[in-house]
This record gives sequence, C-alpha cells and structure tokens, in this order.
Amino acid sequence: MSIRNNLILLVDDEKYTLEFLSYSLSKHGFKVETASSGAEAVELAQKMLPSVIVLDVMMPDMDGIETCIELRKITKLRDTAIAFLTGRVEDYTQIIGFEAGADDFIKKPIRLNVLVQRIKAIQKRLNRKASSNIIEVKNVKLILEKFQVVIDNDMITMPKREFELLTLLAQNPQKVFTREEIFSKIWGYDTMISDRTVNVHISRIRAKLKANIIKTVKGVGYSIQV
Repeated sequence: MSIRNNLILLVDDEKYTLEFLSYSLSKHGFKVETASSGAEAVELAQKMLPSVIVLDVMMPDMDGIETCIELRKITKLRDTAIAFLTGRVEDYTQIIGFEAGADDFIKKPIRLNVLVQRIKAIQKRLNRKASSNIIEVKNVKLILEKFQVVIDNDMITMPKREFELLTLLAQNPQKVFTREEIFSKIWGYDTMISDRTVNVHISRIRAKLKANIIKTVKGVGYSIQV
C-alpha cells in the first residue's frame, strides 16, 4: 500500500475547528478526513495512509505528542508527514514534538492561506524524498531504502554488494567507472579482494537483470546505458 499524495487527516478535539479546516482545505483541492481524538487518529490513519496528518497538540486523553509517538510506531505510515497545530510557542514544546517524530509546526490562530502553503510545501518535500529513493533504468527499478530490485513488476533478490554496485552505476548513467573506483566505493581500499571480484559481481548482476544495460568499456571499466 502506498501513501496517497493528496489525502490529509485532520485531528482536533474541537468540532468547529475540524469542520472549518475540512471545508476550507477541500475547497483548495485536498481530500480531507477528520478524527476528534488521538486514538481515532491512529486507527483511521492506518486505513487511510494520508500524506499529511495535521495534529492538534492539546487534546484530552491522548494528547498530540502521545498520538505522534504511536503513529511513528506504524511501519506503513513512515512516509506520512506529521504537522502539529499549536498555540504554544515555547522551544521545549517544539523540541519534544520533533523528538516524537513531528515534521513541522503550524501556529494557532490558524491562517488558512498559511496552512495551505505549509501543507503543499510538506507534500513537495515528500515527493522529492520519494523520487530520490527510487532509481529507474529502462525496465529496472531500484528502491534504495528497501534494498529492493524490481524488474517488470517482479521482485528479484540481490545481495548487498551487488545492489550497491548496481546502484552506483545507475545513479551515474553513462559515466564509466574504472575497476579501481568501484573497489574504493563499494569495498574500500583496505579490503583485500582479487582483480576478478568486480567482474564476477557484474556478471551476476547481468544474469539477474536479464537486460543488457551494463556496458563493458574494454580496458577501462563499466557503465550503465540508458
């Protein structure tokens, strides 16, 4: 399941605030769901997978800090941004909030145009982060944070060194890496390996990719062709 880019979860125990913000954000093109307590937010967020959770700090029973901590325990919400709504501006409130896993703070009283721009800015950061974690070369996709290789929607297994070597080439398409450069970047100069190590790893990667995207530059090294 993936994070839905334009879906916002608003969490506040004040009914008027939820209604006002939900209506206003919807008018600006966001799809909005609401929760009136921390417990409801944790349950709803797991079903929704929102891109951004806008969370009031001061709530009864489970406050915003406690709710944020619980949300950050949920693996499938790791790409969701959490922005606190707060009328408190003390440094320690923000420190505690960031330690709990918050990404941003939005001050009360809420100015709608500021809120909209802050949410858009958060979503842009999320999109940049997501795109920087994925490299695509032809029909091959590398998901960096998960050490996964996907070919035509099929997952393949690749050991860490092979994955790192393929990533190095894929991050620098057309650039020719000498064997010495690959040695230093993947294994380090202090590691004792034979001259054939890079060749063997390249051969194994090619066999798994089933696509001729790694070119041998005779007498020099290797490069990715796009």
